[in-house]
Amino acid sequence: MPRSYRISCIEGDGIGPEIFASARSVLETLSSCCKISFDFVSTPAGDKALKDFGEALPKTSFNAIKESDLCLKAPVGETAKDTIVFLRQELDLYANIRPAKNYSFIESKFSDVDMMIVRENTEDLYVGREFIENDGKKATAFKIVTEKASKRIAKVAFEMALQREASRSAKERSAREASVVCVHKSNVLPITDGLFLKSCTEVSKEYPNVKYSQMYVDTAAMNLIRNPESFDVLVTSNMYGDILSDEASQVVGGLGIASSANLSDDFALFEPVHGCAPDIAGKGIANPLSMMFTVKTMLEWLGSKKEDASCVEASKLLESAVSAVTSSNIKTPDIGGKARTDAVTRSISEEIRRQKSGADQDTGMIRENVLLKW
Repeated sequence: MPRSYRISCIEGDGIGPEIFASARSVLETLSSCCKISFDFVSTPAGDKALKDFGEALPKTSFNAIKESDLCLKAPVGETAKDTIVFLRQELDLYANIRPAKNYSFIESKFSDVDMMIVRENTEDLYVGREFIENDGKKATAFKIVTEKASKRIAKVAFEMALQREASRSAKERSAREASVVCVHKSNVLPITDGLFLKSCTEVSKEYPNVKYSQMYVDTAAMNLIRNPESFDVLVTSNMYGDILSDEASQVVGGLGIASSANLSDDFALFEPVHGCAPDIAGKGIANPLSMMFTVKTMLEWLGSKKEDASCVEASKLLESAVSAVTSSNIKTPDIGGKARTDAVTRSISEEIRRQKSGADQDTGMIRENVLLKW
């Protein structure tokens, strides 16, 4: 019997419903090809939800999200603070995982970038503790850093480095060693960033087989432009991670292919990185690739968390299909193509079926499954 997963669905605002429809269509195709099934539960949230229900995240949606196996979210508009930031805090989604990888079908100045940015997701300036003094002439924000949060995000980064290394071929391992770079600014913020650096350094001693180093955030920003191929895993605090991960996405082709995972120990929320692009909403030209890669990341996590090889297979099928379709220049205008959103989606689904049919006849077409332990 196929394993079934309950997915809470935030369709979002602007182009959100369009690219979410693409994701759902492709998931239904994968369900028919692989031994998995999905139960989609609508959980309205965002600007439209605020207009319709008086709340950006209605309690019914929040409760349904908590009861699901995971949440798949499209971008929302001006109510991001009341939706995704709230969910990160309330569900303790403390790890934000942002891959940045070169693909042959996306133009880039680089060709061998394959990094993971691991961002602490619940603390730092983003706790939102701000206040006004002197009749509005002085504004203050608190930067919160704890040893507990710093150490647990460091552990995620080191485990990620080991798992990435385990999934590489022998040739790939010789070219790229497992490494973690702690990014901070302790020369200016010796107490808060100093605690983050100290915590990461202490955790590093538990992982002698992972190369560990530390780097100031401005130097890291520079090296992401100068030599991004040198990075494997970066671990950093909330605001630095927010900024650096967008930079890394641009290095490999832009936010149009960028995905992210928000993880706790028992739950996960997956979303594309870009905004809801209201200027092109309804025009049928939204790029669905970031949502496709978000689904890929979601399937990888499910494969690991549930030890479900079918999800791993589906993830690899999706990545391969996206690569084949876009390499054939079936792309939306923002990345140099002329295809519409629905045409790209249909082509990816057709390619999944074609590759799956071929793989059933020749199992050598799909690499051996490797369960990454998120």
